[in-house]
Amino acid sequence: MHALMNTNFNFPHQTAFYKGKVRDVYTIQDKFLVMIASDRISAFDVVLPRGIPYKGQVLNQIASHFLKMTKEIVPNWLLDSPHPNVSIGLKCQPFKIEMVVRNYLVGHLARWYNAGNRIICGVHLPDGLKEFDKLPHPIITPTTKAEQGHDLDISPKEIIEQKLATEEQYEQLEQYSLQLFAKGQKYARTRNLILADTKYEFGLYEGKIYLMDEVHTPDSSRYFYLDTYEESLRKREQPKQLSKEFVRQWLIENNFMGKEGQQIPEMTDAKVQEISERYIELYEQVMGEKFVKTDYTNIEEEIYNAVLNSLKQISVNV
Repeated sequence: MHALMNTNFNFPHQTAFYKGKVRDVYTIQDKFLVMIASDRISAFDVVLPRGIPYKGQVLNQIASHFLKMTKEIVPNWLLDSPHPNVSIGLKCQPFKIEMVVRNYLVGHLARWYNAGNRIICGVHLPDGLKEFDKLPHPIITPTTKAEQGHDLDISPKEIIEQKLATEEQYEQLEQYSLQLFAKGQKYARTRNLILADTKYEFGLYEGKIYLMDEVHTPDSSRYFYLDTYEESLRKREQPKQLSKEFVRQWLIENNFMGKEGQQIPEMTDAKVQEISERYIELYEQVMGEKFVKTDYTNIEEEIYNAVLNSLKQISVNV
């Protein structure tokens, strides 16, 4: 089963390289970033041993779609997507926080709430909520952005005290995050989906706040199916989801949550195929179009040439 696990390019005027959990990031002239979405998959902040065919393409194309859709709300880093696995954009100075927006009691928030907690990141939640319930209103639960290991919840007060953002910057980040989330929710409903939660990353470019990274993808967001959500809730069943949560649940069922001493369960060919098909399903549901699989035969050569051609155009126009 073909999967793009790693790249090792040396582009003209390349000044840095960073290997993230799922993306390879090349810096050009200290001004542009070339982000190559690999087929690596991570959960609980651990990169799993096998790649998922077409996952990188799915994430990159969905992210590009939403970045273009939301640029009237906030400027973003994206300049071009010259290949299904590639995005090229401006190098911003990132805020070392992730803005997590939640409107349902699910995932990390549900696990935290069910442990008896009622305050998270300075936000108070009412008693009596059950897993998968809609919250009274969207809340923001920021996290630190760890280069290694687990991201940690952090309050706005702590963000300002630790100088991760000024008070004025943080207020702007909150405003942008809620506007982006509302836009994402509105769009999701047209695709028979509910955008339950997501995360956004921001940075500064020439002193101005820019939206960075991927937006409203299955790796950064959780979707429920709209038409079956209420029925699932009445039956106290887990709503059908389109997100990476099914991977996390499989790992939890096999006694892995990224903790020291735990062993990653074996990812069989069948499991890899299942996860790949779920990613393609999400693409088609979110985008409303048939997914076209990239040919892996000469994928690295095609990526290299696409990036070269794009960078020539960008250097002229930017």
